[in-house]
Amino acid sequence: MSEAEFDVAAEMGELANSGGVGGIGCFVGVVRSDVARPISALELEHYPGMTERAIGRIVAQAEARFGLLGCTVIHRVGRLPPGARIVLVLAASAHRAASLEATAFLIDWLKTRAPFWKREVYLDGEASWVLALDEDEQAAARWGGEVGAGV
Repeated sequence: MSEAEFDVAAEMGELANSGGVGGIGCFVGVVRSDVARPISALELEHYPGMTERAIGRIVAQAEARFGLLGCTVIHRVGRLPPGARIVLVLAASAHRAASLEATAFLIDWLKTRAPFWKREVYLDGEASWVLALDEDEQAAARWGGEVGAGV
């Protein structure tokens, strides 16, 4: 977890130099401003230590499940403006299918089970906590059972 910006190209380059990598699945999430009620910022909170351990466990599960050769998950915390990069998921494998599936698996877990709390701060100064979306739960359900069960 970091408040600092991350360098997507540098992170990809590091994974690409691992032996046997034939493909790297990539997801970069950005803070968006809701059209219905624009935000000035998204605030992300977490429990240091707990969140990192949980992410480490889901990365290990993805590496085993998809036969990954490497994986990077970076999630920012703190106050982020619209357009800021918030999350990076990279999954390296010998073939594209495994890397793309692993990337989707990891981002579904991050959206539904990761111990983060998000609060939208609106242009008028009001704020509200972001609630889980049914569509995120449905996406996570495709992995059979609970995404990241036992994590």
